Amino acid sequence: MPDLLLSKKYKAFLRCTAPVEFLEGTTMAGKTTVGLFKFMLKVAQSPKKLHIIAAKDTGTAEKNIINKDLGIIDDFGELAEYNGNGTKDDKIPHILFHTSKGDKVIYVMGYGDKQKWKKALGGQYGCLYVDEINTADIEFVREASMRADYFMATLNPDDPNLPVYKEYINCARPLTEWKDETPIEILNELREEPKPGWVHWFFSFAHNLGLKKEELDRVLTNTPKGTKIYKNKIQGLRGRSTGLVFPNFDRKLHVKSKAWAKQFLNSDRKKEHFVRFTAGLDTAYSQKSPDTIAMIFSGITNRGRYIRLDEEVYNNAELEIPIAPSDTVDKFIKFLERNRKEWGFARTAFIDSADQATITEFKKYKRTHGCIYNFENAWKKLPIIDRIMLMLGWIQKGFYYILDHCVNSIAEMELYSWLEEKDNIPEDGHDHTINADQYGWIPYKNEIGNEK
Repeated sequence: MPDLLLSKKYKAFLRCTAPVEFLEGTTMAGKTTVGLFKFMLKVAQSPKKLHIIAAKDTGTAEKNIINKDLGIIDDFGELAEYNGNGTKDDKIPHILFHTSKGDKVIYVMGYGDKQKWKKALGGQYGCLYVDEINTADIEFVREASMRADYFMATLNPDDPNLPVYKEYINCARPLTEWKDETPIEILNELREEPKPGWVHWFFSFAHNLGLKKEELDRVLTNTPKGTKIYKNKIQGLRGRSTGLVFPNFDRKLHVKSKAWAKQFLNSDRKKEHFVRFTAGLDTAYSQKSPDTIAMIFSGITNRGRYIRLDEEVYNNAELEIPIAPSDTVDKFIKFLERNRKEWGFARTAFIDSADQATITEFKKYKRTHGCIYNFENAWKKLPIIDRIMLMLGWIQKGFYYILDHCVNSIAEMELYSWLEEKDNIPEDGHDHTINADQYGWIPYKNEIGNEK
């Protein structure tokens, strides 16, 4: 077996005992190389005979897993026999792995062909390895993972809205000693209910001791900074790679802390201070879609800065008892009151004008209870493209910010995309906090980006 140079973190990974492990990070970080070595050791230790390696197709598995430098054949030599066409007794492509506990059979499957993997899957398996799980058929992941005692998967950062993140990856957590090496952007995404013992590993170039400097320099030189592929492959951060509506939105520049925004709550008129607060509400009550009810509260300073100060988001598809328009009224007024006490008074709030049922409930509430707030129809005559152009300009010139606890707002800014088949029209999705935000600032657009 050739020498395998291991960083301290990879040594910790090899020693770690966990039922499920996800290896996420930059390109050329060594995830596949070290992950496969550990996987084969797990297979050797398993009491079960049957195991699975899955890639997009068997050709990809042969190239990137089995026959590559420091791949399975390179690492284990005569101990691993690959039968790419199967054998007389077992027609499925497989690796026959000779171990001290007897021969193990590792089936090699392609998750890109549903008919084939549905025929191949059956029974229970010892170990499961899924290559680039972010590109895998989610049905395959569900079917295969429930059949395995041990589950390992590698992935490159991708669209965080993919179901594999919510159902699997975001249920894992980094070990305490390595938590600080996980980018804060990814840590913020690992917020689904944790599964016992599931571990998330983040690896970068720094952990690949076998990576030559000239190879790294070539990759860094050939990948333009500021592009989404640079973000995904070089920085190891999640996000769609192409077609973003707001490609100039940068967490490091445009996401701020609550303490930063508090500086504008001052009575010194010579300093920058808030001169207006506003709020918007976008509604969607379906229980069969990811559409959300989004509430946004924002402030505008005398120097033209616009800051999203708070958000509240509900999704009926995730609630046992769905929210009705009357519930939205109660929740939105509480949202406004909470922010009035913390930030200031937004006397007029703007409601999705397409939802007259909710607007009727607001009018009914004000008529029967009395209320200090005015609820107006959102002004939608400003075309969506014009709204996008205004926001792009404010972002570029440093007039547009979001506070870091508004995680849904930040996620949508990094996901909202142009339609692939019609690249002059934005998608109808990943835009609910964006819409609510726009309802709030449209009436005051001339105050943003201009010093008063």
